[in-house]
Amino acid sequence: MAGKIEVIIKNHKFKVRLNDSKTSQKILGILPITSYLNTWGNEIYFSVPMKAKLENGIETLDIGAVAFWPPGSALCIFFGKTPASAGEKPQAASPVIVVGSVEDKKSLLALKEIKSGEKIEVRIAK
Repeated sequence: MAGKIEVIIKNHKFKVRLNDSKTSQKILGILPITSYLNTWGNEIYFSVPMKAKLENGIETLDIGAVAFWPPGSALCIFFGKTPASAGEKPQAASPVIVVGSVEDKKSLLALKEIKSGEKIEVRIAK
């Protein structure tokens, strides 16, 4: 059963459609959460209170991909090249579990203004 979540950073809000992986279902079970994000190139990531084993792990992602990074227990949103990218696509630091994607890719442009330490809220979308 897939779901939809809403991500709020400052005055920016966007929706993410989750896939039906075991990890995305675990994420739904811990919402709502508030955290403080970090940036790594054109990726934001933040700690979430859960653990998951690597499930279909990949490192090269599409812009707008939302993934769980098991080593850091972190949720990641990829919106462009990262320091590990060899080409134009985002590259994770190590394998991640894709859990969904941002619905409106244009909303990702606002993430370029976001700085490490910003508060982020994630909740089930209405």
